[in-house]
Amino acid sequence: MPMNHVVIMKKRWELIPKILSGKKTIESRWYKNKVAPWNRISFGDTLYFKDSGDLVKVKAVVDGVEQIEISDDEYALKIIKERSLADLGTIDIPEDVLHYISGKMYAIFVSFRDVEVIQSFDIDKKGFGMQSAWLVCEDVDLLKK
Repeated sequence: MPMNHVVIMKKRWELIPKILSGKKTIESRWYKNKVAPWNRISFGDTLYFKDSGDLVKVKAVVDGVEQIEISDDEYALKIIKERSLADLGTIDIPEDVLHYISGKMYAIFVSFRDVEVIQSFDIDKKGFGMQSAWLVCEDVDLLKK
């Protein structure tokens, strides 16, 4: 059964406009532990994007998933450099991003297609943890406020 994912973005990184313009075609997450969406996302799943503090506004379909175990910061830097244009919409990697990937043990890259602006909606993160920035569920309608 295809799953739904609510992907919460760092608003200050201004990535949703890059998704809408087609400059950003991959979403990455970097973790110290294997947490969602690790092993919980597949081709054909639906992504719902929102900036932190905002409503869900954009929808896309998962086109591919790559999960990588990170050996050290040097390897993390190599990986982000190879994917920065598709992931960040630029070849320049901001210091904020370099700090974010430092010390992480796992990276997941989710490519997507069929991006569209949707009717905005708010979500209730109850049961996922206040710090959760990636929510996995069978039916996104159950998260709507």
